[in-house]
Order: sequence, then structure tokens, then C-alpha cells
Amino acid sequence: MNERQADASPLVLVIGNPNVGKTTLFNRLAGASGRVGNYPGVTVERRPGRLRLGGDGDSDAVELLDLPGCYSLSARSAEEQIAINAVLGRGDDPEPALALVVVDAGQIIRNLYLVLQLVELEVPLVVALNMIDEVEGEGPSAAAIERLFGVPVVATSARRGLGLEALAARIRECVRRPPRGRVAIDYPPALERDLATVQAALPPGLRASAARDRALALWALTSIDEHDELRDVDPGLRAACLAVRRGAGGRDLDDEVIATRYAFLDRYAPELLARADQHLRKRAASERIDRVLLHPVWGFAVFVTVMLVLFQALFSWANPGITLVEGATAWLQEQMAAHLPGGLLSDLLREGVVGGVGNVIVFLPQILLLFFFISLLEDSGYMARIAFLMDRIMKALGLHGRAFVPMLSGFACAVPAILATRTMERRRDRLLTMMVIPLMTCSARLPVYTLIIGALFPPAVGWMPVQGLLMVAMYLFSIVVTLAAAAVLGRTVIRGEHVPPILELPPYRLPDPRSMLRMMFERAWVFLREAGTMILACTVVLWALLSFPRPPPPSGVPSEVVRQHALAESYGGRLGRAIEPALAPLGFDWKIGVGIVGAFAAREVFVSTLGLVYGVGEQEDEAIPLRQRIQAERRPDGRPLYTPLVGLSLMVFFALACQCMSTLAVTRRETRSWRWPAFMFAYMTALAWSASFVVYQGGRWLGL
Repeated sequence: MNERQADASPLVLVIGNPNVGKTTLFNRLAGASGRVGNYPGVTVERRPGRLRLGGDGDSDAVELLDLPGCYSLSARSAEEQIAINAVLGRGDDPEPALALVVVDAGQIIRNLYLVLQLVELEVPLVVALNMIDEVEGEGPSAAAIERLFGVPVVATSARRGLGLEALAARIRECVRRPPRGRVAIDYPPALERDLATVQAALPPGLRASAARDRALALWALTSIDEHDELRDVDPGLRAACLAVRRGAGGRDLDDEVIATRYAFLDRYAPELLARADQHLRKRAASERIDRVLLHPVWGFAVFVTVMLVLFQALFSWANPGITLVEGATAWLQEQMAAHLPGGLLSDLLREGVVGGVGNVIVFLPQILLLFFFISLLEDSGYMARIAFLMDRIMKALGLHGRAFVPMLSGFACAVPAILATRTMERRRDRLLTMMVIPLMTCSARLPVYTLIIGALFPPAVGWMPVQGLLMVAMYLFSIVVTLAAAAVLGRTVIRGEHVPPILELPPYRLPDPRSMLRMMFERAWVFLREAGTMILACTVVLWALLSFPRPPPPSGVPSEVVRQHALAESYGGRLGRAIEPALAPLGFDWKIGVGIVGAFAAREVFVSTLGLVYGVGEQEDEAIPLRQRIQAERRPDGRPLYTPLVGLSLMVFFALACQCMSTLAVTRRETRSWRWPAFMFAYMTALAWSASFVVYQGGRWLGL
């Protein structure tokens, strides 16, 4: 363990289960001092900050460190090992003065499992009984928890800022006089003998008191096995743990430890819960709802219905906003054409900047609605039920149950979804999940789907909502393909042992409107920032490729013919015509090919590229929305270029192709190799071309 320097501020670890408001509480305590970095050697984010405890100088302040969320200290991967190393002060980690354990007042028994482990390790700690505002009248008793473990407990609500002053006061007190908790658990005699064997193998650097050594033996026995990825484990300790596991005679050591600890907590549950009867009635009501939402038939029916309503609302509710943005973009282009002098710079600003970015920003209303619904599903607790429901399928396909949470995040963006795989135990599971996450329909595909569906398919046929059903079908298609790809890759390229999943079903809650609005506008800002940076840069580059070289216009030729000829002879046109033979079997011409090439930088760029392709040089038609332009596009023989079949083929291609440089970059960062992003790009491109070919050629064969 490290000795902290005499002049260093005391270190307070902020630790707790996922979804307990831990990071919100950290942000409240750290304020503007909070920042984000990475732990050395792994990709997990490190969030340090500073908390002043009422004094004027640094002597009355502590360093805060927000640890990654964990259900227990048991670890099988280097990422999960961060928590135990921080608690013990091992390796490069300084020894903490105190641990601030954040627990969910509505899930107290499960959350106290981590508190129990820390008390067994004799770690000085303070418990923040968070989300207390959600369980008024039926929440746990802070005094009873204090009596059980012998550590200070403070009721807080990080969301509302309640109890923070009292918590800071207890932190100041406990940093100066560290509290030592107490707990006495009787483990089965056979397990006690196993613990004695492991305890005898502890290296001298880890030894302390007998109680702490016993707790460390428990940690080692539940963490070390033949497949773990832990670092810097003493060889003698590893050998002792493996020997105990081999000699267990069919006993499940992990279950013995976990069951004994939960039996201890359950025994004291009536004392901990101030209104146990109300708590049990609330849990019974939740279980009655879950019997429907988690049913293998009715649960899926509810899920599909929710998705149908959601995506139909994306069209009907967002359409006024889309029309408003389209009109504002067209008006701005008209004003620029009327007041700016003609020339190259005017064309760049009007067509490249305003037209290109405007064709992407037009979908901002739908992006906002999408994240509103995602936030609603997450905050209410239904998103976790969807994950539990889908786990039944994923388990049969060999995919880890935890993988569905990052996969659900993939509906928003593949980049944070890939980062979310860091908490999975096995490298094989993380790698397999990373390889299939980009197949989930992210929000960047939404502008493409919206453009195609809105332009080529009617809103409804009779009572059937065609556009909403198509959007649901594209999302379901992505889920099915993702699971199928995981099944194939998990049995071929990325083989490995299946690990049983651990999934959490949070209580049903009324969503917090402020939290939902904050999440919506944060996502909107990210979208607009990308539109103002990467998408703008790509649009300008594509505008240049489609505008140069600029041959002098021949006289006596219609302007439309001149425009088409100049576009075909531009650098972008030549590139599109070069790849057209590969795209023609999919129903695409060279103009669509230019859009596909541009979309490899970011999928949204496809829309702005089409805006450039069909708008370059047409000042008199700039008020025409892009949807109407592609409806009017014709092939050389006069047939419509964009038919419903071509639109379906194009959506399938975009659903499967890896057209996102950011996704490839983050995969390179997470795997520390170019091999896996190259494999991802190759297999997804081949899959996209093949599926699009089958859709288009199959449709033609059927006479569509």
C-alpha cells in the first residue's frame, strides 16, 4: 500500500452500485472542480474532484474520486479490479482516508451488500442514503443502518440537493476520526476451512488484522478463477484459490458466499425498513406489473406496441418542427442569394454551409423526441425490463446478458455504447459486444430513414400507419441482425465460455422532468456541435468535390443539362461514377454513391451530400425541400430513380454498413489494435452489400 504524503489532502472514495445517483452526488460535492480522465492501463473513466469542508484553505479540503459503479468488490477483469485496488490503496493508488458509499434508499438490501464488504475489510466509511425523497414514509431507517454496521449514515437526495451540508459535516468529522464499522457473519464450516487455506497464502503486503485478512480471503476466493483477467495477483495466492476451487467437490463457492451475506441482510431487513409493510406492498405491486411486462409472449407484445407508438410519434409530432426548419433554411438561402454578390464564396456559404448543414439540422426535432422517449423509458424503469426480456434470447445466442444495456445505448450512438462495454467481466464478451453494437440503429441513421420513408412511402394506407411501421421494422431488423451476428461471431471468430448474466431491475419511478429535459438538450447540443464541426467540414469538402473543376458553360444548352454535365465531370462525380458498377446491382446510381462515400465520415452527411448533389447551381429552386427533389429525380430513361424498392434497399444498406469513422476510432482505442476495427469495417460492408443486393434483386424478381 502507498503512504500518502504528509502535505496531501485526504482522499475520499465515492463508491456505489450503478443507478444510485453516485455521480450526481459527486458532481454536487465537487462542483466545478470535477473533471474526467482515464485510469492508467485501462479505458475506464477516472473522475477526480475537490470538496471544501467549510474552511478557507486547502487544509480543510479533501480530494474526491468517483469510482466506476460496482455491485460488489469481487472482480474478474482489470476494469473491475479498479474498485478493490482503490479501496486497499494497492499499486499506484494512494490509501484512502475514507469511503463515501452511496446507496439507493429504494433498494437498500441489495445496496448494503457493498457496504457489508467494505465493513468486513475494515475500511472507514460514511453511507449516503440517497434518493430518500423517493421513499418518503416507507424508506429505510438511517439509525437502524448505523446500529447494524457501526458507521455514520446520512439521508440525501443528490437530485434535489438535500442533506449535502450534513454529509459534508460527517465527512469532515470522519476524515479526522475514521470510523471503524463492525459486522459478524457466520459462514458455513466448509467455507471457513477454505478461507483459512486462502488466508494463509496472503502475501505479507496485504496482511493486517485477522478480520481484514479473512475478508481479503473472501475477495480472492470469489474473484480468482481459471478465466479471470486480474493483474498483479500474487502467484501463491492464485495457486491457493485455484486449489480450493478444484477441491470444492461440486460446491459453488460464489453462491455460498453471496447467499450467506444476503441471509444476514435479510435477517435484519424488518429493522432496517421503517415501514416494511408498505415496502412489501409496493414490491408486490411491482411484481404484478412485471408478470405482464416480463412475460415471454405478452411482454414482447407490449414492447412492440411501445416501439410502434414511439416511432409513429416521431413522424406525427416532429413534422411541424421539420417543416419550420426547412422553411427557415430555404428563407435564409433565398436571402443570401438576393443580398450576397454572386461568385464562389457566395455559392460556398449558400449551398455548402447553409444548405448542407441545414439538411441535417432539419431532423433535430426528431432527435429531441427520440431522446425524450429514451429518457422516459430509462427513468421509469421499463428499459431495464426490455433488457431482461431480451436476455432470454441473448442467452440462447451465447451473448452475455449485460451486453443488451450497451446495445440499447447503441440506439443513441455506437461510440458511448462501445465505451459502456468496459464494465463487462470477460474480454471475449466485451469484444463480441463491440463488434455487433454498430449494427444497432443509432440516431445518426434516423435522418436517413426519415428522409427516405417521408419521401417515398405514404403516411398511412387505410388504418395502417405505414411510416411508423417501417421505422419500427428498421429498428427490429437491426436487433435481429445484431443478435444473429453475435451468434455467428461468438461461434466462429470470437469463441469463448458463456458467463451467466447479472441484470438489475430498478423500481418503477415517475421520471424527473428536469433530468429528461437536461438529457434531451445535452444530446441536442452534441448533435448540433457535430453539425457545426465534422458535418460542416465534410459538407464543405464534398461541396468542393462536387463544384470543381468548373468548366465554362456552353451556350445554347438548357441550364439543367449544363448542371448535370458539370456535376458528372466534377471530382465527386468522377468518384461516384467509378464506384457505380459496384452499386448498380443494389439499385443505386453514381449520385447515391457520392452520398454513401460522404457518409463514411458520419452517416448524417449522406443527407447533406444529397442536398448538395441535387442543389448545386440551382439558385431558383433552393426553396424546394430535399424530399421533393429526390421524388422528382429520374433515370436516363425517364423512370423514377427513387422508388420504394430502392428506398428499402438503401435503408438496409445504411442499417448494416459501418459508416462512422468515430466508431472505428473508438473501437481501435478500446481494443488497442487496428485488427478489430478493420474486421468490423470489412464484415459490415460485405454484409450491407449482400443484404441490399438480395432486397433489390429479390424485389425486382417479384415484380416490385
